[in-house]
Amino acid sequence: MTSADSAIKRLCDPAYEVSAHYVIARDGQVTQLVPEDQRAWHAGAGQWHGQDDINSRSIGIELDNTGTHPFPEPQMLALETLLVGVLDRWDISPEGVIGHSDMAPGRKVDPGLHFDWTRLAHQNLAAVAPANNIDPANIAASGNAAGYTATCDPTDLRHAIALRWPNLI
Repeated sequence: MTSADSAIKRLCDPAYEVSAHYVIARDGQVTQLVPEDQRAWHAGAGQWHGQDDINSRSIGIELDNTGTHPFPEPQMLALETLLVGVLDRWDISPEGVIGHSDMAPGRKVDPGLHFDWTRLAHQNLAAVAPANNIDPANIAASGNAAGYTATCDPTDLRHAIALRWPNLI
């Protein structure tokens, strides 16, 4: 979408069968679309740490970003504030904070290369990089150990891991 407003319109239109709990605009404005205790249709098919049906077990946060530029400071601050509350309310560990590209490698690529996972990890709001580098010769086992359990092409898995932890591969 080209803006948070257009994303909100799409996410609220039943014809598209997609939604999210929150949308965070580039200026940091947070809009809640679905109560946290209700299912939103934000993830689609995928898996993380052996769990599927991600929509039923997650809080969907959409960020207004095309994927071609860094995420603005006000947006990152709003995300951090929101994550602190969500993780506390639902007793979610940092390892449970994932992007679409983590749960559906190859099918989804967001939040993308410019998302600052390290910044979130330093605040205990996302998983830190695994202690061991990913073994390219055994990408499936290495990826699985890191949480990537969705079935996908090894090239897609390598790309998803590189989006999250670029220094591991």
